[in-house]
Amino acid sequence: MSSLDFPASTPLTLGVELELQIISRLDGDLTGGASELLGLVERKPHRGDFKPEMTESMIEVSTSVHHSCTELGAELDDIRQTLLAAADRLNLLISGGGAHPFQHWAERKIFDKPRFHQLNEMYGYLAKQFTVFGQHIHIGCPNGDEALFLLHSLSRYLPHFIVMSAASPYYQGVDTAFDSSRLTAVSAFPLSGRAPLVHRWDDFVTYYETMQAAGVVESMKDFYWDIRPKPEFGTVEIRICDTPLTVRRATELTAYAQTLCRYLLVERPFVINEALYAVYTFNRFQAARFGLDGGLLDPVSQQRLVLREDILATFELLAPHATELGTSELLASLRSALQTGNDASWMREVYARQGSLPDLVWQQARKWRDTP
Repeated sequence: MSSLDFPASTPLTLGVELELQIISRLDGDLTGGASELLGLVERKPHRGDFKPEMTESMIEVSTSVHHSCTELGAELDDIRQTLLAAADRLNLLISGGGAHPFQHWAERKIFDKPRFHQLNEMYGYLAKQFTVFGQHIHIGCPNGDEALFLLHSLSRYLPHFIVMSAASPYYQGVDTAFDSSRLTAVSAFPLSGRAPLVHRWDDFVTYYETMQAAGVVESMKDFYWDIRPKPEFGTVEIRICDTPLTVRRATELTAYAQTLCRYLLVERPFVINEALYAVYTFNRFQAARFGLDGGLLDPVSQQRLVLREDILATFELLAPHATELGTSELLASLRSALQTGNDASWMREVYARQGSLPDLVWQQARKWRDTP
């Protein structure tokens, strides 16, 4: 038996993880509180899973496995309410967003867990700078070969997820000019970026075992790729998204991912080869820096496109698959919301009106609380 078996999952089943900010009511800064929140949540039965993350100012929540995005969204909302109830008892606030607008990384405290201390020893100041917040979307796959097919096919559409989730224009107290500044923190890690181009799971296992034998990795967790296989779950995991400001947007992004994966699996619209990655870094940068107005070099047609237009064209391609999956309403909602911008543009509008980053954070926390 291989050390990295890929158990079958029902195709296109779903799971989501969200990394969330723990906020002080006093000044809007990040604050420690993960240990207390986790202790309080676990006193009562609840839906979903609640876990620590790298620092005490973060908490990760995750759903169970779902076939339907509507059902997944309902569980995310239950999780949100459970977390808010615990936060209220501790006089804390919870917020989405890919990065806190003005926290200082040096003030963060590593969560007291052996793996996090090990990462702190390995990566030095990068560990505390990794106090950034993402949404991870898991898509079920029947086998490892299909997972790798999806992983590489999705790379063409990676900028879409960056743009539609972008919620970190401010970092360390300044406007970074990026829609998603979070990606610069992720990119600093040596095992970030793209996965190697292999087509068969057996070949991936060989690659993994070579890296493991060399002492580069201990487990799949050590790969911080934008998209990675997750064999213990039988999924491919999209890791590029900022945490949105609402549960609704997180659910819409998941619907987009599920529908896009069905399109890719059913229609097989292009050949998987290294050409898909020739412009990967350029497209990734354009999306993070310029958002909906960014450029996209299509690795298949070799045309230069505007991301906004490419996303709209993709919605049209996905329409029949959305009908089959029951995601049409969620995709229509996402498409409509993008007409006025993404979360990053909303954050800039709020700051332009109020001129205060703490006020922006309080508005973000209110937005998370008031998700319908």
